[in-house]
Amino acid sequence: MESDFYALVEKRQSCRDYDATREVEEAKIQRILEAGRLAPSACNSQPWHLIAVTQPQLLNEMADALASMGMNRWASQARAFIVIVQEQPNFTAWLGGWIKNKHFPLIDCGIVASHITLAATQEGLGSCILGWFDEKRVKRMLAIPRSRRVLMVVSLGYSNEEHRTHNRRDIESIASFNRY
Repeated sequence: MESDFYALVEKRQSCRDYDATREVEEAKIQRILEAGRLAPSACNSQPWHLIAVTQPQLLNEMADALASMGMNRWASQARAFIVIVQEQPNFTAWLGGWIKNKHFPLIDCGIVASHITLAATQEGLGSCILGWFDEKRVKRMLAIPRSRRVLMVVSLGYSNEEHRTHNRRDIESIASFNRY
């Protein structure tokens, strides 16, 4: 039985071709930010700050920062970006991470990115998670403190792409019950 959630997961794909003439409505961005805000995190630490970039001049500067070293040249077509900044975890999450040798904010910010991209799909938008960019330039441009890390940027816009079939490995090769 297919639910709306599974249909949404199937529909979501990384978009690299946006309609540059079509602005993304602020109300949609607000709902997408709210979906990110509601993401779970280790010990409810919520170690993130989300920055929605929508001003035309900043969009151009962001596209340039994202296209560093020849990557992500298509980013200039995006009509909005959500920048995911890693914040410090609360003491409980920090201590648990130290004990278990895991950096929970990285996991938590990944969950936020997933919520954002699924919400964008629900809103009829395309999205793509970007990890390759000029972090120093993004930090300067958006007045992000030097002590913070910009982990990811999610591009948003109305997609020009047709839905494509996901090329994924068979379930048997990536999942099992009770044993590896």
